[in-house]
Amino acid sequence: MYKVVVCDNISEKGIDILKNEKDIVVEIKSDLDKKELPKQLGDADAIITRSSTTVDKEFLSYCKNLKVIGRAGVGVDNIDLDEASKKGIVVLNMPTGNTLAATEHTMTHMLNCLRFMPNANYELKYKHIWDRKKWMGIELFGKTVGIIGMGRIGTQVAIRAMSFGAKVIVYDPYIPKEKATRIGAKIVDKLDELIENADIITIHTPKTDETYNMISYDEIKKMKNGVILINCARGGLYNEDALYDGLKSGKIRALGIDVFENEPQPNHPLFEFDNVFVTPHLGANTFESQIRVAEGIARSVIDALKGRGYENAVNIKMEDEEISEIGRQFLGLAERMGSFLSQYTKSFIKCIAIYPHGEIEKNANSLMLFTTVGVLKNIVDEHVNYVNAPYLIEERGIKTQIKPFERSTEFKNLLVIDIEYDDDKHIEIGGAVFEPNKARIVFMDGFDMEIELSGNIIVFKNHDKPGIIGKVGEILGRHNINIADFRLGRRKDLGEALSFIKTDQEVDENILKEIMQIDGAISIAKVKL
Repeated sequence: MYKVVVCDNISEKGIDILKNEKDIVVEIKSDLDKKELPKQLGDADAIITRSSTTVDKEFLSYCKNLKVIGRAGVGVDNIDLDEASKKGIVVLNMPTGNTLAATEHTMTHMLNCLRFMPNANYELKYKHIWDRKKWMGIELFGKTVGIIGMGRIGTQVAIRAMSFGAKVIVYDPYIPKEKATRIGAKIVDKLDELIENADIITIHTPKTDETYNMISYDEIKKMKNGVILINCARGGLYNEDALYDGLKSGKIRALGIDVFENEPQPNHPLFEFDNVFVTPHLGANTFESQIRVAEGIARSVIDALKGRGYENAVNIKMEDEEISEIGRQFLGLAERMGSFLSQYTKSFIKCIAIYPHGEIEKNANSLMLFTTVGVLKNIVDEHVNYVNAPYLIEERGIKTQIKPFERSTEFKNLLVIDIEYDDDKHIEIGGAVFEPNKARIVFMDGFDMEIELSGNIIVFKNHDKPGIIGKVGEILGRHNINIADFRLGRRKDLGEALSFIKTDQEVDENILKEIMQIDGAISIAKVKL
């Protein structure tokens, strides 16, 4: 028998699913004082929580028998994932149950910004003013809706916007182009193209270093006058000070916002504008979504307890005895190599192929798993871990291949990863471990070099001629950017050089553009690890 304790209020539909399992005993503790709650979980096999229960280290110290934590929702900020992992507890969430609710909430904000419905309602209902001329709106039909990020929610918003007769353009470098074109949307390669052409912009990306303040002063300047902006995804994707300035100048016609950088947010400078429509993070707040989430997490908890699957897991304890000593040293390197490649390409990845050489060949499956986790962490709007990575890879149509290493090499153990992206482009890097805590990549696309994948890295390719590297250093110095490490590889057969430049701080895109103006520059990218 398994004991499942429900710690927070969830839909009865989910509780019924648990109760209908013959070998599961369900206890409802949602009304119990939160300080007293963990003391009664000593024999619980699984718990189900929402955001009201904080599952921290002290909480888990009482849970001697706990195997599974089910989070009835997406976010797991209230759960100490590291501590749960150390104790071998699998943490599950429900990333898809709120998709339709968040989609419809986005559309509600969009329509409010077009027609100013809340304002007209308030004036008529509470001020008793009948003024039709004041509330002249605009139509969604014929407008161009720009969608940044085309995951589950972004895709559903696109479909609904087109059903209104709107045109949809999409920016998401991490999806196959046919995903957008298949539903009738246009996908663009540059964010600026979307920004400059959209009448309405809605953002649906994860919050990462790349997307934080993704829309700021420079981006708003490039937008159409009278643009409408929507954010029902994550606080911090739009720079809130830049939004204020855009509203003050009249550049932004209206703003619909459900999320803020700091929450809860009972008061904000944006609230002073009548053309700003705000809600207190209500994207998932529908009865239907709460039922779906409760039913989904109940089934996931049952499957996890019975060993049938962990599709929505956000962590897992890796069993050390399954990995050789040298294999363990390569796992972290594999994950960093995957993260490096996805950041470097910033494109839809079609295929990940790994070529393990030496003793690490016996750990090929684990190396592939860690590589895919590294790749996915930068491109999906979900918690990625060693359980759900295979599901997410399959869902996004990315192929994975483990191949034998058939080249000569001086390295006893070597991991080569080849990424296929965009129009049959490839990039290949090789990594080796020289001693404990000394993992390095040793080549990239035929350029030999040795560098640790950590910190802020600029990857710069140029024609191999005198003076170029000096100019790069001069530009960085002029912008007060300190170089922490510099490695150079050369290919005389191509007449090209490849530099890895580690800096003490992240380098602004405008500085990268300045470097690309150097005569002889071929390409540049930045990576943060």
